[in-house]
Amino acid sequence: MHTIKAALFDLDGVIIDTESQYSLFWGSIGREYRPDVPDFAERIKGTTLESIYTHWFAHLKDEQPEITRRLNEFERQMQYTYIEGVRSFIEALREAGIKTAIVTASNEEKMRSVLRVHPEFPTLFDRILTSKDYAAGKPAPDCYIEGAKAFGARPEECVVFEDSINGLRAGRDSGAFVVALTTTNPYEAVAPLADLVIENFKGMTLDWLWIKG
Repeated sequence: MHTIKAALFDLDGVIIDTESQYSLFWGSIGREYRPDVPDFAERIKGTTLESIYTHWFAHLKDEQPEITRRLNEFERQMQYTYIEGVRSFIEALREAGIKTAIVTASNEEKMRSVLRVHPEFPTLFDRILTSKDYAAGKPAPDCYIEGAKAFGARPEECVVFEDSINGLRAGRDSGAFVVALTTTNPYEAVAPLADLVIENFKGMTLDWLWIKG
């Protein structure tokens, strides 16, 4: 049985069902600005906007403000539906005394869009870490190392919930117990990077998590 002090959740594709919407947006951006990368939308999943600009748009600095404007507008119109079962599972964690945190590549502007739809959101988590709270974005493990530190815990005392390949690599390299959701990628893609794979949180219990671990 694991001694779990904190549960660290990615946001998109883990807490809220938004990844398919982002695929449409970044797919369009990729076709417009990086037609040489046909799978652009998949490659950037889980990474910060700063990282996207650094690695993919360094030669297009003048275009970056316009892409940011379009992204902010898109996020203000997005649907932010909870992943099935996630709220009940978070409540069970908190009742068991396990700390909860969001660890996301999203920025403050994005979080304001989420809060407009879900004003109750901050009550579900003890901490919310965004892209400004760590130096290197996913797949670097920094974000989950910082998430553990926020609760005075070691990564080995945390469980990470992720859906993207970059996020799963970050969780694995941090040393945490990693749970992959198949909300974004198929089982075959995420299983090698996870200790446990689930479709969503429906029926997920703490006993199941500990036993499977």
